[in-house]
Amino acid sequence: MTEFTIASFNVKNLIGADQEYYRFEQYTPEEYAWKEAWLADQLLQMSSDIVCFQEIFDEAPLRAVIAECDAMGIEANAVTIPDGSKRYARKAIFRKLAYRPYTDAALAFAPNANDGGPGERRPGVAVLSRFGFVGDPQIIQDLPEPVDIPFSELDGSDAGSYRLTRLSRPILKVRVPVGNAVVTVFNCHLKSKLGELDKPAGAAFPPAADLVNYDPLGRAMGSLRAGLRRMAEAWVLRRAVVAELDKGRPVMVLGDFNDSEHAVSSEIITGETAFKNYAWMRRHNPEHRSDRYSDDENGIIQEKIAAVKLVSAEKLFVKKSLRDMVYTSAFGGVFESIDQILMSRHFQPDHADRIGEMDYFSVLNDHLTDGSHPEAPYNKLASDHGQIIAHMRLLQDDDPA
Repeated sequence: MTEFTIASFNVKNLIGADQEYYRFEQYTPEEYAWKEAWLADQLLQMSSDIVCFQEIFDEAPLRAVIAECDAMGIEANAVTIPDGSKRYARKAIFRKLAYRPYTDAALAFAPNANDGGPGERRPGVAVLSRFGFVGDPQIIQDLPEPVDIPFSELDGSDAGSYRLTRLSRPILKVRVPVGNAVVTVFNCHLKSKLGELDKPAGAAFPPAADLVNYDPLGRAMGSLRAGLRRMAEAWVLRRAVVAELDKGRPVMVLGDFNDSEHAVSSEIITGETAFKNYAWMRRHNPEHRSDRYSDDENGIIQEKIAAVKLVSAEKLFVKKSLRDMVYTSAFGGVFESIDQILMSRHFQPDHADRIGEMDYFSVLNDHLTDGSHPEAPYNKLASDHGQIIAHMRLLQDDDPA
């Protein structure tokens, strides 16, 4: 039996000191030192075997965080882990307490194709794996063929289309060997809810960005554009997930979805939730009033939906325990989970052919504050996301696919 942990960590704008990432935004050397130390401490607490990072501008600062985490962990081991001469050294508790350095771990970084110069930087994503990778990591951002989304009026007439040629941030796909299995891991950071405001040609800024001359309709249209982009990106991710599932490969999807579990964009990624029974439903091509799906067809439909369905690790955990309140974001008085870990049925407890299960789900969110609260501290150095960790175990030894 192999145990492993997998986590998602939005680090909030990781970049070196004295580098302007967004306009007029940069860290002083002191601020960067504080941020690096805080991130290293969080990573130490997580101590996960696989970590999916979001908002990484450059690879070097991330490697510095990992190195500082290792230094702290090795120092902690020297103090807390007894050597072989102690009669109690073999107790299981010390195996749990021991920190495993990332010295031999593999790191894959996907820079953002939209990245620009100072003040116009755009972050990428990264995956850290103690188990290494099988094959080369793959980056999905510039699409070989555009995704065209046609629209039609209710009468069937043409209503235009939306075209997506590049994702706002890259999706990083890696295949990770765990025990004798290989798990396909996707790390994503979908388009945020920040509105895409219209900027006329030659204008210095979008008119709707001028809050003194507040334009509610222009800002609402910006939110519509952002939502459409986020859902289109979710479909691109879904397509990549289904391609892996069609090959019979176990899949886990992690990252910052910028939406809750029940949002449309999240449901696009996870797939449909099947009805209990389709035998009561009228067929798609009925020839008479009672022309419904048969019991055999219901079984076919159920299997086809289940085979490509992903389930939320958080949801599985909540079913097992109601002791913890799970949220990864706090803003505008709303505490919600927008960072997620999804997994294919290879890890679902009710699937007969599962290869593993989740034992526990944990979240580090004590550092989160609601910025809308008048007494909330201003803290741009810590992450504005909680870190989520799924504690997994494999049940059988499968040959790598």
